[in-house]
Amino acid sequence: MAFRSVILGAPASGKGTISSRIVKTFGLEHVASGDRLRINITKNTPIGKTAKKYIEEGLLVPDDLMVNFISEEIRQIKKNIWLLDGFPRTVSQAESLWRVQKLDVVLNLVVPYNIIVDRVKGRWIHLPSGRVYNTDFNAPKVPGKDDITGEDLVQRKDDSPEIVLKRLEQYEKMTRPVINFYKEKGILEEFAGNTSDEIWPKVKSVLLNYLSEVK
Repeated sequence: MAFRSVILGAPASGKGTISSRIVKTFGLEHVASGDRLRINITKNTPIGKTAKKYIEEGLLVPDDLMVNFISEEIRQIKKNIWLLDGFPRTVSQAESLWRVQKLDVVLNLVVPYNIIVDRVKGRWIHLPSGRVYNTDFNAPKVPGKDDITGEDLVQRKDDSPEIVLKRLEQYEKMTRPVINFYKEKGILEEFAGNTSDEIWPKVKSVLLNYLSEVK
């Protein structure tokens, strides 16, 4: 059985939360491009070394490098059942991916930008694992501490309202063409809502139509 999917959504739209629920419910392999790239940078692999140079200069990792990297990550998945998160970010990446992997569905989370700006004010992160908490709706059991390890949580500098607005503007400019690309392919499913709890039942319902074997 093969199932190939992508999740799209603006920064802080809840992609991480929805993705974790998809993995838990349906058993998909979650391929978060940012997380996998950071692992390679930490391990000082060839791709990690190259990517680090671009990131340190504040530049985006080139499309061809990202396409090759993600393609290799996908090849290593034993079961061809996966969810890409954070990739593709550009139409060029989407086109390259489509040439080698015909997707089954693309999930697009649509959350009002004013809601996102309010949300990030209360966002705390456990950096080693990437677990995300929010004091408004997903608070840690102990304030400022990760539920599993008990280690300190931090707030990212780029979670300030001003920076978030700039990131949202950049996302809109860069990703809107990607959304339109998949819409033209006829595989785009959009889910609107203010919270992950509101959006999740809609996502689950759609995925049930694609995946008969629920884990």
